[in-house]
Amino acid sequence: MLVDSHCHLDHWREEEVAEVVARARAQGVGALVTIGTRLAQAETVKRIASAYPEVWCTVGIHPHNAVEAPVPTVEELLRLADHPRVVGIGETGLDYHYDRAPRAVAADVFRVHIRAAQRSGLALVIHARDADDDIAAILEDEYARGGPFRFVLHCFSSGRRLAEVGIALGGMVSFSGILTFKRSDALRAIAGEVPADRLLVETDSPYLAPEPYRGKRCEPAMVKHTAATLAKLRGMTLNALAELTTANAERLFRGLRVPAIPA
Repeated sequence: MLVDSHCHLDHWREEEVAEVVARARAQGVGALVTIGTRLAQAETVKRIASAYPEVWCTVGIHPHNAVEAPVPTVEELLRLADHPRVVGIGETGLDYHYDRAPRAVAADVFRVHIRAAQRSGLALVIHARDADDDIAAILEDEYARGGPFRFVLHCFSSGRRLAEVGIALGGMVSFSGILTFKRSDALRAIAGEVPADRLLVETDSPYLAPEPYRGKRCEPAMVKHTAATLAKLRGMTLNALAELTTANAERLFRGLRVPAIPA
């Protein structure tokens, strides 16, 4: 069974979520992590996760939303994360492509999330776009300041150096449907070199549908296509890749367990 380590189930109407989860299950997706992007949305993702045994969630502030509210405190994040279905903090990070928040503010919010992950032991979910050097510097600085923390560079599409820094600090690297795109040769080269115990797959649905669905609305069931591409370039069977990435997801997201396949 595969794990979709990053999706956004709150982007579907409430009555659609059950169908989305069922289609994922039918395609061999045994667990889904639905991701928080605003603190005001935290109760929504927790409610979705509580409704389905396959679904878990995170709480946090996406860098696009870093100016919508005051910079949170570590204690505020820890309070929102104190729930049995919460397995991560974020998504957080930096995005210099859209620059929807002042960079200094986004960096402050990012650091608060890192410190909440350090305090809680929950996994940190990192969004990185066109900000590799600053993300690497903040990760190294916070690691030196407060010690190790579990994290994943989600929807990885950055350069080799950020992958190397993340791996050196103990992080994981997650690949989305971008890996299947025709012009993603450089990304596939990186994916082929990431240590096996650091690999994850995701959809980031409803965005970034993999080939052959590119341009359509993505959903967790489609993670199988990204996994198949990753398996092929690493010389593995899809089943072996699924077993590997599921074990990695269960190790990263404390408390997440993939339900057993019915007999």
